[in-house]
Amino acid sequence: MTAQALAGALADERRRIVFAAIVLGARDVPAVVARTGLPARDAAVAVRRLTDAGVLADDGGGLRVDAERLREFARAAAASPATPAANPRETLLRTFLRDGVLTRLPAQRGRRRVLLEHITERSFEPGRRYPEREVDDVLRRWCEGGEADHVTLRRYLIDDMLLTREQGVYWRTGP
Repeated sequence: MTAQALAGALADERRRIVFAAIVLGARDVPAVVARTGLPARDAAVAVRRLTDAGVLADDGGGLRVDAERLREFARAAAASPATPAANPRETLLRTFLRDGVLTRLPAQRGRRRVLLEHITERSFEPGRRYPEREVDDVLRRWCEGGEADHVTLRRYLIDDMLLTREQGVYWRTGP
């Protein structure tokens, strides 16, 4: 069991109520229904999901919290090193890029700026001049199969001053 699995198992309010009822002594679905007031179907579904997640066990004597499994989980979590926080920039790029292709442009300006800087850094060399046709070809590759089009992308690059345009020639001006 992972932290995500445990959190998922207990994320639903009905499952938490059922879990609490079993902790307090309910040993079967009718007892859970009596203690919680939940409909029998909801209680049965919650019991099944908690059992499938390994939080509950039914060993023939009735339902119980699988304390040993929870202890194993706690030991495993304590033994594994803490996962470093994800880099927000990388998370954003993974959200809007798939296999090097732009899936869509973020609506929020700050997020869009991060994405545009990434595209600029990977596509255009500082100091080099690019004819419009070459800029369009480069940006089309970023947009293949996504919701964005290369013309919109080019306009955003210019509006955010990452590219400068003069008489059909473009150059990188941003970071």
